[in-house]
Amino acid sequence: MKIVIGSDHGGYELKLEIIKHLTERGFEVKDIGCDSPASCDYPIYAKAAVKEIQSGDAELGILICGTGIGMSMAANKEDGIRAALCHDVFSAKATREHNDANILCMGARVIGPGLAELVVDTFLDTPFSNDERHVRRISLYS
Repeated sequence: MKIVIGSDHGGYELKLEIIKHLTERGFEVKDIGCDSPASCDYPIYAKAAVKEIQSGDAELGILICGTGIGMSMAANKEDGIRAALCHDVFSAKATREHNDANILCMGARVIGPGLAELVVDTFLDTPFSNDERHVRRISLYS
């Protein structure tokens, strides 16, 4: 599975840790930036990740900024994107099962690396349920 990952300066350090974790798990990872902790604008990286998913070049995405809020707002403006802000395992599991979320957003100032890895693993390892009610609900806003 190919995962696209991006961050702004606030999420840069956590992004590097998540990339290492994903690589160790055997995932193909495409880092779309940012490339340093220098101040930058998160919508640039949210849009770059969205393009990877919309084109089919990546199956799922991970976006990290200081809170995760800006990234989720920017990503969710785009067609076909269901970005979920998650800082706990239950939410990561539920958003994949019920919402078929295709981008996980996290805040590096909210979550530590250990829990972030568990949230990422849960998000990536949980399939969409395909239950009729969830398919129907997603179709109402897609």
